[in-house]
Formats: sequence, C-alpha cells, structure tokens
Amino acid sequence: MKINIPEKAKLVLNTIHDAGYEAYVVGGCVRDSILGREPEDWDITTNARPEEVKALFKRTIDTGIQHGTVTVMIGKEGFEVTTYRIDGEYRDGRHPENVTYTGNLIQDLERRDFTINAMAYNDKEGLIDAFEGMHDIRERVIRCVGDPEKRFDEDALRIMRAIRFSAQLDYDIEENTKKAIVQKAPDLKKISAERIQTELVKLLVSNHPEKIEEAYRVGITNVILPEFDRCMETEQKNPHHMYTVGMHTIETLKNVRNDKVLRLTMLFHDISKPEKLTTDEKGINHFHGHAERGSEVTKKILRRLKFDRNTMDRVCNLIYYHDYRYEATPVNVRKAIYKIGKDDFKLMPEVNRADILGQSLYKRDEKLEWVDNVEKIYEQIIENGDCLSIKELSVNGKDLMDLGISPGQQIGEILKAMLMDVLKNPEHNTKEYLLEKGNLNNYAGGKVI
Repeated sequence: MKINIPEKAKLVLNTIHDAGYEAYVVGGCVRDSILGREPEDWDITTNARPEEVKALFKRTIDTGIQHGTVTVMIGKEGFEVTTYRIDGEYRDGRHPENVTYTGNLIQDLERRDFTINAMAYNDKEGLIDAFEGMHDIRERVIRCVGDPEKRFDEDALRIMRAIRFSAQLDYDIEENTKKAIVQKAPDLKKISAERIQTELVKLLVSNHPEKIEEAYRVGITNVILPEFDRCMETEQKNPHHMYTVGMHTIETLKNVRNDKVLRLTMLFHDISKPEKLTTDEKGINHFHGHAERGSEVTKKILRRLKFDRNTMDRVCNLIYYHDYRYEATPVNVRKAIYKIGKDDFKLMPEVNRADILGQSLYKRDEKLEWVDNVEKIYEQIIENGDCLSIKELSVNGKDLMDLGISPGQQIGEILKAMLMDVLKNPEHNTKEYLLEKGNLNNYAGGKVI
C-alpha cells in the first residue's frame, strides 16, 4: 500500500530518519488516506525523545512536551511529533498522570483508541497494522484497541468519539466496544462541556446525524443531553405526526443540509414538546407554545455545553419561529423577514422543509407548497431590494431632527411607523414621501409637526 505523504511531512520524516531514528505518520492521517479522504493533520510518531527532535529542527513549539509531543514548524505549517510512549494511570478519565517513553512502536500503537486509528506508515516499511485496522475498515466497524473498558477508563471522551466516527464513516460499533460504552457512559460526566460540544457538533454535521439514535440507545444522551431522551420517549398521537418526538427529530436531521446552525436547530426545535404535552377529549396530543418554550430551553442547553453566543442566538431564534405560519403574500413575507431577521429568515425554508419531511403524509404536499411559495416570494423581495429594516429606510433620525423633532422616543416610534408602512408598500420608501408633512403626521400618530 502506498500513501501519498505531503512534501513538508516527508521532510520531517526524512530529517528524523537521516538522524538514525524511526518515524512514521500515524493515526487519523493514515486512516483518512486509506479511505480516500483528505487528512486534516499529519501527525508523526518516533522513537526520538522530545529533546532529540527539537535538536533536529530550527523551529519547534513545546505544545505537549509533558506527554512527549513537540510541534515542528515547516514554514507556517506545524507537524506534531510524539515520542513512542506508554501511558501511566488515568485518574481524571482524560489524561495520563505520567508517560513512559518506549522504543517500541507497537507499544505506542496499543495505547490508542480504535483500531482504525492505530496504524502507522512510512514509505520504507509501508503500513504497520498490528491491531487489524484494515480488517475493521473492510468490515466497516469501530473497535477499541485491546480491552474497550480499559480504553474508556483511560479517556471517557472516547465514548463520544466512537459514536462520532460511526456517524462520519457510517460504520457500526463492534459489540464488545458497544457493551463497554453502555457500562462506561456515566463517565462522560468527567469530561468538560467544551469537549462534549466538539464531539456532538462533529456527529451532527456528519453525513449520518441519525447516529444520535445510537447515542440514545447506549446511554450517552442520558448523560450529556437528557432532554433528548424525554423526546425519544414522548408519543405525538396527532394526525400531523407518525413518530415519537425524538424519532421525528432524527428524521428532520436527515432532511436538512449539514450546517452547524441548521442541524442544531433541528436537534432542539421540538425539545420542549414533552413538557408542553396536552391531550384533548378525542385523545389527540397537542404541544401549544412548544416553539417559544423550546427557544428558552435550548438557550439553557447551549449555555451548558459552552456554545458561542452567535450560534446560540441564531439557533434559538430559528427555533422560536420554526412554527410561525402566515399566508404566503409579499406583505406577510416582508413582515416575517423583519420579525425573524434577514440572515436567519433565509434559513427558514430549509428548517420548515426538514420539519415537514419528518412528519406524517397528512397535508404534506400542501405544507411543502406553502414553503415553496414563501421562498419564491423571499427571493423576489431580495432581488427587488425592498426595505426590510429601519436602517434600510430612506430617512434616518438625523433627517427627523433636522425638521425640528426632538431626539428621543418619538423619533424611534416614527421610524418604526414608517417601516411598517414601507413593509406594506415598498414604493413608499423615498425621502420625499416619508417626509411629506401629511404622511409624517400620520407616522407621528396625528401629532402636528
């Protein structure tokens, strides 16, 4: 087998080899190269000690020297070079207390998480595959190296990584590895919210976000996202639905493109349905107010998982309005754009379609037609350059002050009244029309200006 190693990574390997040491590219870059994927990083493992690696290169950074890792800089590109090591005891479920260097490559590979990540390669010796990673690639399975319980005891985040790799590669999780996940899932409580967030997002934006069902089956979401478990267990019993809330959510994830904001929106759009559940006298379930409440609940969850403010605001806004319905007319669409915001509104058709495609067939064509019509009107509005916010009005606060209107609340009220008019009548968005005395009096609530 031949792997095409980039020239800069080859330079690092060759420099270490020429000094009399062993060196291989290792881990994810080997796996991705075999799978025909573009590796993000080219990590290198060697029997050279960190100080020996540092002596070979002009510029290095001590990125993880306590664990045997230095980053070698070739131009502006960095390559992590790690000495073969045996990890000491893991007391925090994440990092070894200490490491012992070894001269044996196989001992280094056997401490790694999964067989598909425990392969090494260089051009001289070819592929080093002591733990049957190639076999597991052919069989399309995620399997721990050695004892899975021990691997998860060493680093509980590997539990999330197993599901994430399963989603990214569309692989099954090997049975013993899965049993260990069930046993060790509670240990995810030891892992920081930031690391959980990273793995969750990678799972969601993969080509198989439906693997979150597997995360539920093995007990992962019970620890990191118990709100989702309640959704999986909540029946909808409504003509518009044929799944539980959770399975509906999974269907919507499959039907929206792999964008972080969109996938998070679909994951949480019905998150408050369990608490908003009511049943009428006919036995039909309803979830009144679930969108508004869902936005509040989602904000708490995203804060708990340490998401950035922009992502949190956008996702919560889309959830708040995901059930907002109106007649598909230009006036109503302009008002909706103003209400939701231009940047978020352009994602709403994707949210709406995904939501509908996760429902029953009841009135599906009619619902999808509504989304199509709204989207067409939206595109025409954008093409026309219609005014959709106060800042897009042809007049501003200074224009009003120049007419003698005192600064303060009245100016804001007048500008908002102008915008409401312009949303109905885009042709009114001219300075001449808006500042004409009769119109201005109307915007000011009849007060003489």
